[in-house]
Amino acid sequence: MSESNNTASAPPIVVEGLVNKFGDFAVHDGLDLTVERGEILGVVGGSGSGKSVLMRSIIGLQRPSAGRVEVLGQSITDTDPDSDVGVRSRWGVLFQGGALFSTLTVGENVEVPIKQFYPDISPELRREIARYKVMLSGLPQDAADKYPSELSGGMKKRAGLARALALDPELLFLDEPTAGLDPIGAAKFDRLTRELKETLGLTVFLITHDLDTLYEICDRVAVIAEKRIIAVGTIPELIETRQPWIEEYFTGPRGRAAEAAHHSNLARADAQGG
Repeated sequence: MSESNNTASAPPIVVEGLVNKFGDFAVHDGLDLTVERGEILGVVGGSGSGKSVLMRSIIGLQRPSAGRVEVLGQSITDTDPDSDVGVRSRWGVLFQGGALFSTLTVGENVEVPIKQFYPDISPELRREIARYKVMLSGLPQDAADKYPSELSGGMKKRAGLARALALDPELLFLDEPTAGLDPIGAAKFDRLTRELKETLGLTVFLITHDLDTLYEICDRVAVIAEKRIIAVGTIPELIETRQPWIEEYFTGPRGRAAEAAHHSNLARADAQGG
């Protein structure tokens, strides 16, 4: 009983000494990161710092040169990618742009992982589950019958999110989910992410460069620079580190604007709550 409780409370993602090399070029060299259960962790870094490579290493799509990655108590680095079906069914991934199959409807896209992991489910139940996930992502039910080419950019993101939620995951990986969205659409997606995290008990690994997203929904932020994680914490804690890249990122004009908007939103929420 105690062992089960320990597993349930243990960090769902642990990365130690990660090294990723492409030829002689090292993207990561000794990267360490622990993601706490139930948090939304934002991951930021400059262009080419290896944010997406880190995510791909965690979900087993990138085989690291060295180091250890453990997800939900299971080693990813020591396991054949084709044999870790059990743990892979416990996470969902929204790639940049949604990565939908263009020849399938939204509903059929959502059904893909259900077919893969639960092939014995009847087609009728599979369609019903897919339609529920489509609505859970904030899309109207009839969007399940549309093809990706018939969707707006924001709807494609939500369709990709519906597919990521298909298997009721414990972990949700989001790679630049608000990129390309207008400010209103991005804010709605942020609110949806927070609501899903709270109602479904998700742990969210979120790669973004959107300062509004970082301020509004992230519990902590991890900063990649110099081929490793140089700091992890709340935004105020990060600013206190006095790291030049972090200071420039969060205290520049756009960072100050995002912080001001965040405080304005908090004040508005307090006023409405009162």
